[in-house]
Amino acid sequence: MVQRKRLTPEESRSSALEAARALLIETGPQSVTLKAVAGRIGRTHANLLHHFGSASGLQKALAEHLARTVCETIIEAVRASRAGLGSPREVVDLAFDAFDREGAGALTSWMLLTGNEDALDPIISTIHELVDELAPGEADHASGDQRIHRDTLTLVLMALGDALIGGALAKSLGLPRDAARERASDMLEASLAEQLQA
Repeated sequence: MVQRKRLTPEESRSSALEAARALLIETGPQSVTLKAVAGRIGRTHANLLHHFGSASGLQKALAEHLARTVCETIIEAVRASRAGLGSPREVVDLAFDAFDREGAGALTSWMLLTGNEDALDPIISTIHELVDELAPGEADHASGDQRIHRDTLTLVLMALGDALIGGALAKSLGLPRDAARERASDMLEASLAEQLQA
């Protein structure tokens, strides 16, 4: 009999979230079930129930996990860009990849279709925290021009839309696959130029 390595609760939870993320990317959000994740990590359904409470709890934790991972990456890219080490296009690519290749777009649409909108709360609040980190002076929404708030809203909506229908739409319009990324990059470059002139 093979003995399984005893994991701490945090290691077990982290392992389950990574397995859920892999399932999401490989076969879509409908495959992110307690049974499938448990099978992938060699744990029991009851073990995952203990950590997440339900399939909905697992999906909400996955949304939060994806949001944190994505936003940490974007923060680093934006800091590098501000320090002259990166470009607006790199920030755009990270955001678009998060929704497309990392599965955040598929998870978002699945949550909306299944009526589980509250699972999106972690994504929305993490993006809000990201914006406040990048533009602390804009935290008071009543003052300032909220440029970074608007840019973030546009970038996230473009990235989500591109993940869901970007390929098919670009093809039908006779545009290159990365046309939306180019437009988002142009938007960020123009915004940064405006900030420098202000």
